[in-house]
Amino acid sequence: MASSLLSLASATPSAPLSFHGIREGKSNLGGINKEKTSTFIKAKSFGRICMVVASNVSRFEGITMAPPDPILGVSEAFKADNHELKLNLGVGAYRTEELQPYVLNVVKKADKLLLEKGENREYLPIEGLAAFNKVTAQLLFGADKPVIKQQRVATVQGLSGTGSLRLAAALIERYFPGAKVLISSPTWGNHKNIFNDAGVPWSEYRYYDPKTVGLDFEGMIADIKAAPEGSFILLHGCAHNPTGIDPTPEQWEIIADVIQEKNHVPFFDIAYQGFASGSLDADAASVRMFVARGMEVIAAQSYSKNLGLYAERIGAINVVCSSPEAAARVKSQLKRIARPMYSNPPVHGARIVANIVGDSALFNEWNTEMEMMAGRIKNVRHKLFDSLSSKDKSGKDWSFVLKQIGMFSFTGLNKAQCDNMTNKWHVYMTKDGRISLAGLSLAKCEYLADAIIDSYHNVS
Repeated sequence: MASSLLSLASATPSAPLSFHGIREGKSNLGGINKEKTSTFIKAKSFGRICMVVASNVSRFEGITMAPPDPILGVSEAFKADNHELKLNLGVGAYRTEELQPYVLNVVKKADKLLLEKGENREYLPIEGLAAFNKVTAQLLFGADKPVIKQQRVATVQGLSGTGSLRLAAALIERYFPGAKVLISSPTWGNHKNIFNDAGVPWSEYRYYDPKTVGLDFEGMIADIKAAPEGSFILLHGCAHNPTGIDPTPEQWEIIADVIQEKNHVPFFDIAYQGFASGSLDADAASVRMFVARGMEVIAAQSYSKNLGLYAERIGAINVVCSSPEAAARVKSQLKRIARPMYSNPPVHGARIVANIVGDSALFNEWNTEMEMMAGRIKNVRHKLFDSLSSKDKSGKDWSFVLKQIGMFSFTGLNKAQCDNMTNKWHVYMTKDGRISLAGLSLAKCEYLADAIIDSYHNVS
């Protein structure tokens, strides 16, 4: 612990210093906790008494140790495990069949082009790279849609999905005081942290039905109807995290009906566009349907998964407004919020996105690679289902694995069963039962199936 050094001086006899009081821990030395004062040294020089007190008391004594992050902590535990069959199914990052990180070939090409251009590394404007903001809005809402042509979208580049959500949360706190955000139960673990830190009240709406390992649609609709008018309803545009359970197109229409009736604001988190189904348009269908109804919408985007730009922190916050004038005002306030928060966003990843989406050849190549990545995860999902069905003789229906979509599967395992997965089988996962199929290979599906069957049937 750091030491504090304090010099004390007595200039005249009228201000005596009691060394006895210091030894007994009674003197008042500038707020230092004297009970923990360990040593002192005194020296007399030119009629002045100088004393140096060494203390092991920290100003930060009241700060407690934070709990480990529930997702990133899984990776740390995985690294410490030396078992040859260990599996890391915690973090949502794409892996090859050899379970190695993957850099998209189209990203490598875009990187090379940027290097050849020799572009500078000057600060971006607060709102980010203009070319990126243009193509990312077009990618989400459709380049030929009226909302784009009418300039009714306020787009600001954010620090991936998390930072973009945080900007929106700050906007809600500032301009909609007291408004509540409704979050699905369960949801991505960081959603609650984001709104807590922004000072935005939130509650949950029913989403997951443990009996069917499917969507509790009736509960979801009832909770959205019961929410105070004008609430913000946080929706996963596709590949719901952590469950992998999405509403059907017909259910999305009913959700939109209720949100419109209650004058709520739909707030989309789009982390997997193109990465869930392999189609950029299919994965944006829910958002586009709400916008086509004329609704004002908030939508956060991320390019961590679909372009593998995890560490580049590239994303955007989009606010669809009823007029271009409203969009301009909203954008100005998003910039005002961003300025003291992080000043301006990073440029390199934004240029990669702008160049890939803006170049037809690179864009087509990206689509091909996304289809390949999404296809590998689909193959793993099918192989896991086949392994579970053939190995489990109890008659349990494992078809929910196939009904889910995206990189995650919600196994339905409880915390004790998840602990067994890790302690006995060396399978690392979040304690809510979520596994990342992106971290699974075809070769290890049978091993994982053995672990799930054992944990499900033998641990209560």
